Order: sequence, then structure tokens, then C-alpha cells
Amino acid sequence: MSVINAIILGIVQGLTEFLPVSSSGHLVLLQKIFGITAPGLFFDTMLHGGTLLAVFAVLWKDIWDILKKIIQPLTLFLIIATVPAVIAALVFSDIIEHAFESGQFLGVSFLITAALLVFAELFAKRSGGGLKKAENMNWLDALIIGIMQAVAIIPGISRSGATISGALTRGLDRGFAARFSFLLSIPAILGALVLQAKELIQNGQAAQAAGTGIGAAAVAAGTVSAAIVGFFAVKFMLKIIREKSLYGFAVYTFCLGILILFDQFVTQIVF
Repeated sequence: MSVINAIILGIVQGLTEFLPVSSSGHLVLLQKIFGITAPGLFFDTMLHGGTLLAVFAVLWKDIWDILKKIIQPLTLFLIIATVPAVIAALVFSDIIEHAFESGQFLGVSFLITAALLVFAELFAKRSGGGLKKAENMNWLDALIIGIMQAVAIIPGISRSGATISGALTRGLDRGFAARFSFLLSIPAILGALVLQAKELIQNGQAAQAAGTGIGAAAVAAGTVSAAIVGFFAVKFMLKIIREKSLYGFAVYTFCLGILILFDQFVTQIVF
């Protein structure tokens, strides 16, 4: 992979990580378009590391409040919401890796994202909008959001879209739903980084990854670009979720899913 391609992927990652459109799905799609055959999950995880820096930069006040008082309900809820994704990553690691490399389920996954967003908005509208703030959240809210995050491990199903949808269906305030979703990305990304680093060390794949086209310069360029673009994207998205609906993102992911399915079964230009 060239440095230019890595920067493009980093920009896409930064833009889409916090939009409910699936950053991993877009990365898999672009890797197919660029013809990148190197391990997709590792590079995807490194780009997520870049957006992790963006989360720290934007939500540092929330993070600092948690660090000042570790033992509090919000910390417990973040732990509860993290557990389902950890279990899913350990149990279905081979399936997840195959999904990243093949993009086989990409079209259907984008359609699932669109359905989740529409359902969440319809539910929120019918229930009169989210009223529950951080102090009103309970363990069941956290567990359901965590299950939604576990489902979103599959590329094409948006992590932020799934978790925010889960939060809205539980009646959480839109602003807090977005903040909780982005805070939840911290242990999720850190966990993915640890698992990938352990796998590369155990299997001796670090040199192989560089030899297949993804060098250190490309990884660094992609990570930095993802961090910079992600910083502005998360600030933008926090405002959008509070003030606008998610229907526009649902239309986008629906159309993208249909186009991918059409290519997979008819034209076969990319897949």
C-alpha cells in the first residue's frame, strides 16, 4: 500500500468512525477498490488507534472526571457495555477476520445499519424523545448498548450507529447517548489493539505484514490522518446527534448496501 492510499484510508476512517455509517465497512470497501491484499484487520485496528487519540482530545473532560473518581456508576456501565464485545471478539475471531478480508457480508451489513438507525429514530419519536441522563442510566441500558456494540464488530454494521441506536431505544438523552458511545469506543479500540498486537507477536506476522505492502510509513501516515480528521468529526457528530435525526445516514447506508449487493451478485467489478 502506498502512503497516499494510507492517508486516504485514514481520512475515511477519521470521517466515518464517529458517523453512524461504519468506518470498518468503508475501509474494507476501499481496500477492495484499491486492491489491497495485506491483512485488513490489523491496518483497520491501527487506524482506529488514530481515532482513539481524537476521542481523548475531544472528551478529555469526561475522561478526566472518570479518572478522578474511578468507582462510580458510569465506570461500571462502561465495563458492562464492553463485556459483550470482548466475548464476541474472542469467540468469533476467525469469522470476524474472514469478514474483514472477504467483505462477503458488507452489503447486508450496511442495510442492517440503515434499519437500526430508522428503528431507533422511530422509537425515540414515538416515546417522546430521550429523557434519561447519566444519573438515570441502569445496568440493563449498558448491557443492551454493549450487545449492540458486539454485533457491530462485523464490518458494515456501524459501531457508533448501533450503540447510539441501542441508547435511544432505552430512552437515553441524545447528547448523553453520543458521549457514552464515544467513551465506549475507548476500551473497544484499546482491546482490539491489544488482541492484534498479541496475535502478530505470537504468529510472527509483523514482518509478513510489511512484506505484503503495508510498511511503517503507510501505517503512520494513515494513523495520523485518522487522528486529525477524527478530531473534527467527533466534535461535528456530537452536535449533529443532539440537533438532527439519523435518517440521512440511514438513507446513505441503505443506498451503499444496495450498490454493494448489486456489484456482488451482478456486475462483480469490485467483489
